[in-house]
Amino acid sequence: MILNSIVWNVNPEIFRIGSFAIRYYGILFALGFVLGYIIMGKIFTKEKLPPKFLDTLTTYMVVGTVIGARLGHCLFYEPGYYLSHPIEILKVWEGGLASHGAAIGILLALYFFSRKTQKSYLWILDRVVIVVALAGLCIRTGNLMNSEIYGRETTLAWGFIFERAGETVPKHPTQIYEGLGYFLIFIILYQIYLKKSQKLKPGFIFGLFLILLFGLRFIIEFIKEPQVSFEANMMLNLGQLLSIPLILTGIGLLLWTRKKQI
Repeated sequence: MILNSIVWNVNPEIFRIGSFAIRYYGILFALGFVLGYIIMGKIFTKEKLPPKFLDTLTTYMVVGTVIGARLGHCLFYEPGYYLSHPIEILKVWEGGLASHGAAIGILLALYFFSRKTQKSYLWILDRVVIVVALAGLCIRTGNLMNSEIYGRETTLAWGFIFERAGETVPKHPTQIYEGLGYFLIFIILYQIYLKKSQKLKPGFIFGLFLILLFGLRFIIEFIKEPQVSFEANMMLNLGQLLSIPLILTGIGLLLWTRKKQI
């Protein structure tokens, strides 16, 4: 039998007791930090840094990611609603996290961390973004389990019918596209770090990360459904507009590091 589409009707909740529920999204979000902690532990062991350094960094990362991602979604995509219902901003477990907001939150958190530890800001960024790419895979898998942030209608055999979201026709599973792309970016950055970190100027890996991750995000946005109604008539959606300055920053960093090497 030829596969025409995949019916996707997964319950986003693993189990529920009364009003308390454990969701796949929350587990996968936490898994991103666990995997990141393990890999950063290997990196810091290689760099001969004490375990306390990693524990402090993890705390800054968790706070910066959660606050940045949540505020990014609320203020970039639905400011009117959330400013009128501020208590809803705290309901992170219901979904609604923006990668661009997470990026801003992480950048700010790591800036304060670099000030506290007297470590070079770019040195820290070059190492942290390796695991951020891997965490992106976990988060997009969580979006898939939530049947959210998917693409436009498609006739491709691997199109998903997201029944829980009320869809009746196959849509691009852009969560899978992005997740696999982020995993590939993680592999590329980690291999560069392991083989060439001693030869590269600070900022190179971070710059490459910005170009690859937000370049991928920019391209995939063309086949995504609008996340909010005001994006419907835009030539470039909000995700793409927010990606452009990050891509340009990455290009600038690569040019800057190359100039320093000459």
